[in-house]
Amino acid sequence: MNANKPDVKFLTYDLGLAAALITLGYSLHKVDKLGEKKSQFIFNRDEHIDKKVDEYWDDKLILPVRSFYDNLKMLKNRLYSVIE
Repeated sequence: MNANKPDVKFLTYDLGLAAALITLGYSLHKVDKLGEKKSQFIFNRDEHIDKKVDEYWDDKLILPVRSFYDNLKMLKNRLYSVIE
């Protein structure tokens, strides 16, 4: 998979991971709401994102806590906002 192509994406259903990636400076490309209780977060992939994801799952990722929490709240607001 070529990480330099703009159409190559990283997908996750994990809210915490999505907030962590945003805190690291990754741009959220899109949120796909797949139902009432499930959403998919879509990011543009680069050559470093897999390493950061592994660090997140290995509990080795270091983030500014307040920024992480603010991004988590922002994502929750985005998920639960109703657009009619």
